[in-house]
Amino acid sequence: MSLDWNPKLYLRFGDERTRAALDLLARVPAEAPQRVVDLGCGPANSTMLLAARWPGAAIDGVDSSAAMVAQACTALPSARFEQGDIASWTPKAPYDVVYSNATLQWLPDHATLIPRLFEAVAPGGWFAVQMPNNKASPSQSVFRDLAASPRWSGKLKDAAISPPIGSVGFYDDLMRPAARFVELWETEYQHRMQDAAAIVEFVRSTAIKPYLDLLSPDELRDFLDEGTALLADRFERRSDGTILFPFRRLFLVAQR
Repeated sequence: MSLDWNPKLYLRFGDERTRAALDLLARVPAEAPQRVVDLGCGPANSTMLLAARWPGAAIDGVDSSAAMVAQACTALPSARFEQGDIASWTPKAPYDVVYSNATLQWLPDHATLIPRLFEAVAPGGWFAVQMPNNKASPSQSVFRDLAASPRWSGKLKDAAISPPIGSVGFYDDLMRPAARFVELWETEYQHRMQDAAAIVEFVRSTAIKPYLDLLSPDELRDFLDEGTALLADRFERRSDGTILFPFRRLFLVAQR
């Protein structure tokens, strides 16, 4: 998988991506945290929500993408951003809020990762995570099947697709031994899209990006065209001609 991401492409559906970040933040009852970190901050669309919620806090952001960190520094100069690997991230001091929106699904071994990140939360502080849980959607299954087809399998067999995340019960069992409070829920958003091509634009900067990183420009165009044609038959158009694109996400909030 490419080490970098495209902030402009990611923010093309900024409202849809930020909605879950807002819903997660609304369930964090911290009143006046001093130190807050956004893990997988991206272009700072979620970090800006944290800064607005807690203007007196020192806000940090961490992301593996140099392009995303550069965009974040421009978008929110009052915060401190760094490029880093969350899988090995260890802060020098604990945080009152450790927040991560749509990032941890890319990392494996949550049984080890999640408790380790929870250790970065100060006593009494809050841990808040949102992860897409949409692998069953045609927006991903169509491209998985296409990548495994004879035409594309040789080229795409090593694509670093994100692993499946655990169930709600898995995360509940994982968090309860160390947390004084745990809340979990799932939400299926219905994003209104103009057509199948718009759905492909939505997922090309995230879920199917590992496939695209392995293709030449001509191959990429053909792969997306094939996938878009297949996807067009998988969604029913509404009375106004648009498509409702279901997108399921899992949320976790815990207090240390």
